[in-house]
Amino acid sequence: MSPGCSSSNTGESSLSSLGFCFSLIVINDSALNVRLDLPRIYPITDTRLSRLSHAEQVARLIEGGASLIQLRDKFSAPREFYRDAAAALQIAHAHGAKLIINDRVDIALALKADGVHLGQTDIPAAAARRLLGKEAIIGFSTHNPEQAKLATAFPVDYLAFGPIFPTSTKESPDPVTGLGGLAAVATIKGPLPLVAIGGITLERAPTVFKAGADSVAVITDLVADPTRIAENMSEMISLTYAVPNAPSQS
Repeated sequence: MSPGCSSSNTGESSLSSLGFCFSLIVINDSALNVRLDLPRIYPITDTRLSRLSHAEQVARLIEGGASLIQLRDKFSAPREFYRDAAAALQIAHAHGAKLIINDRVDIALALKADGVHLGQTDIPAAAARRLLGKEAIIGFSTHNPEQAKLATAFPVDYLAFGPIFPTSTKESPDPVTGLGGLAAVATIKGPLPLVAIGGITLERAPTVFKAGADSVAVITDLVADPTRIAENMSEMISLTYAVPNAPSQS
């Protein structure tokens, strides 16, 4: 071990083979982060698909029973997304719902949103946790069992895994994992809630839960028809809450 490096049981391990201390944050108190009771249906907004603002989608999703909503926007300018997200957050909090910002830790921080969802190429989860604090909800996307296994050591509140089925809402989707991939991740995720994503419809949701998902993230089946967002949300909640999860493997 390099001079000045020391190991302890505080949650940091030292890597010193290169002659300096590198702290890998393992977070022994990760149980503090695994505190999220995920709803069975986790809606994600899409302004191009719905032709509605994020705020309008949030209002309709809440009308249908949504309690946790993710704002996802890959195309708007940062200022435009900030303004729309600010309006959406006001609506969400007025109705007791929580709002997660996809990718943009800066916007989540500026708005004091309830949390952020991170992808594989976004800011590291540990950095997001330092910026947003212990109370923020942080989700993390994974696309294979190896990524999911690594993510169980991160300071996050849930893992997302997919795409389970082919999806059209992402321009360059990762390879389809299938229900078998989801079932494999369900056995290694530990206590972290598992969100399945990618091509999930009302008809497919029951098989996804049976494969081990705690929650399903849905875009197209909820918001593609803007006149039916509230109805779609309500219908999906009603049907999926009757479907049991797979037996716990953790």
